[in-house]
Amino acid sequence: IAFLAAVAFLAGGIDALAGGGGLLTIPALMASGVPPVAALATNKLQAAIGTSSAFFTFWRSGHVDLRRFALPAIGAFAGSALGATTVQFVSSDFLAALVPILLIAMGLYFLLAPSMSEVDRHARFGPVGLTLIISAIGFYDGFFGPGTGSFMTLTLVALGGLGLVPAIGNTKLLHLATNIAALLAMIAGGHVLWILGLSMAAANVAGAQIGARLGIRFG
Repeated sequence: IAFLAAVAFLAGGIDALAGGGGLLTIPALMASGVPPVAALATNKLQAAIGTSSAFFTFWRSGHVDLRRFALPAIGAFAGSALGATTVQFVSSDFLAALVPILLIAMGLYFLLAPSMSEVDRHARFGPVGLTLIISAIGFYDGFFGPGTGSFMTLTLVALGGLGLVPAIGNTKLLHLATNIAALLAMIAGGHVLWILGLSMAAANVAGAQIGARLGIRFG
């Protein structure tokens, strides 16, 4: 538990800044012997609490536009609920083989992805188009998860016309919606390891607070 809490602390800081904390927590959970679906479910518990902490920090600092991103948040919630429900019907053996492949793919994405601009630009997609894309990312988050925050931030920068810090702030709203939806689906399925998840969540919140403040202060 101490090892997984330490990983969650690091993941919380990384997730608050750019997303991708699940690249640390999910392998750590599975390496500790947690079955794939339980690992995804427990990760959602700690991630939901950590993301809510980062969200409130960005919101208090004025970097979240609740009105503009209410519809994408609803789409994110619906997509994630569907993804988290779907993954519970997938064979554990298949998931055990698939998860490492997805983790490697996400690692390559973070290694090779271009840097994002700090400057606001023209939005290429309207509310409906943006909602459809965010809903698809939400499904991915419910089904698997790592990299979701980065995908959402990249979408808001490249297609939504936001600068990097506002994009990260509004990503917290969208990611909170996907995490809550997936967590509710996983709770309904009975897959969450509560004591472990809450221990990791406490560490994740501490890391998320540090990460969010660094992002707001330094960009």
